[in-house]
Amino acid sequence: MKTIIYIGIGGGIGSVLRYLTNLIAGKFFNSAFPMGTFLVNCIGCLLIGLFFGYFEKNNLLSKDLKLFLITGLCGGYTTFSAFSVENVGLIQNHQTGTALLYTALSIIIGFTATWCGILIAAKL
Repeated sequence: MKTIIYIGIGGGIGSVLRYLTNLIAGKFFNSAFPMGTFLVNCIGCLLIGLFFGYFEKNNLLSKDLKLFLITGLCGGYTTFSAFSVENVGLIQNHQTGTALLYTALSIIIGFTATWCGILIAAKL
């Protein structure tokens, strides 16, 4: 139960930060380009890299802190960061083909699923 609480608190904070990042980006960038989401994804990837790298470099094994920061905070901020760190892990494990397949399928199937969801919702 403690694990779920750590993830939930981190996820809540991450979600609020994502919302605030989008608000701030909207004030500074007024264009058709989705700058808020783009910034969230880039910042989230930087954060998950920092957290992951710090834990690895310092051999920290705090499962609760990892779950709070990586699964909770970064996951609530953006799932793109998790996608990114998983691909980096695959490449580090010399599974470049799997990383490329994962990336291609995630993009193609993700866009297709979103489009299908929109089409299905339009029929309801």
